[in-house]
Amino acid sequence: TVPLNPRVCRVTALPAPSDRERTQWYFQRYVAHLPSAGEMVLFDRSWYNRAGVERVMGFCSDDEYREFLRACPEFERMLIRSGITLIKYWFSVSDEEQEKRFKERINTPIKRWKFSPMDLQSRSRWVEYSRAKDDMFTYTDTEDCPWFVVDADDKRRARLNCISHLLGKVPYEAIHYEPITLPPIKTEGYERPPLTSQHFVPDVTAALESDKHGQ
Repeated sequence: TVPLNPRVCRVTALPAPSDRERTQWYFQRYVAHLPSAGEMVLFDRSWYNRAGVERVMGFCSDDEYREFLRACPEFERMLIRSGITLIKYWFSVSDEEQEKRFKERINTPIKRWKFSPMDLQSRSRWVEYSRAKDDMFTYTDTEDCPWFVVDADDKRRARLNCISHLLGKVPYEAIHYEPITLPPIKTEGYERPPLTSQHFVPDVTAALESDKHGQ
């Protein structure tokens, strides 16, 4: 998403439902975030929370879970019939790579925020999560809207392969921008105040560069 216009491409990662949202039709709060023509929405987990973490952690009842498996394929067919392009990706990571990433999150200060109590639960419930994923694929990997699995042990290759696949699934045209000539800046009648009158942030990079070259 980095080079894309956030007005037409956005990421949606919904938090846990509120008390009010828990009384709604399950798909209701996701519908509000669906794209209009010319827009793209990347759902982080999306409605499949119910088939994964909610199922394993007991955040939904057995009846709610079974109803999701029945309703989800039809819900997705409705979206497709309405003209929405719906593409589902599952990023698959090996046990060894997951172990490596968890340790990096724990031991690297800038990544520590990524590690949550839910990560600990996912390790202790590995079998349950694996079974939930298998059941999810059984019911929702349909001919109308299949799951596409991305080998994600190598993050860079996973991103490139996913982007390439996505571009092959979405019809698009190159955007041709009109040439723009920047007008000259007119400075007549304006005089900048002296730099000494302003409070500048200290330049620590010079010292860092000096230490780097000194080493």
